[in-house]
Amino acid sequence: VQFVESGGGLVHAGGSLKLSCAASANIFRIYTTGWYRQAPGKLRELVAHITSSDYTNYADSVKGRFTISRDNAKNTVDLQMNSLKPEDTAVYYCNIMVGSAAFGSWGQGTQVTVES
Repeated sequence: VQFVESGGGLVHAGGSLKLSCAASANIFRIYTTGWYRQAPGKLRELVAHITSSDYTNYADSVKGRFTISRDNAKNTVDLQMNSLKPEDTAVYYCNIMVGSAAFGSWGQGTQVTVES
């Protein structure tokens, strides 16, 4: 399964972006899906995930600002990001999860840059 992330860009602090993750197979209804990010010089981290039963969870750093959702009709998992901060700057990726680990191949990601 391949993932394609889109929707990144350059915004000022306090702005919003909506990221979208598309998959080459209809798997989002079956697997938990996570949005991850990797900032320069840092490890990739999980920022939000959504289960097949629509349970969602967020990293403390984004809680209250980011919202993950699944669109079954479009076969996408989206990440609405509000009140963006410079520390949100990173390349954002999506992937399915098995247990707490990412399971599929990584896509190219989408760059999010937040200027102060």
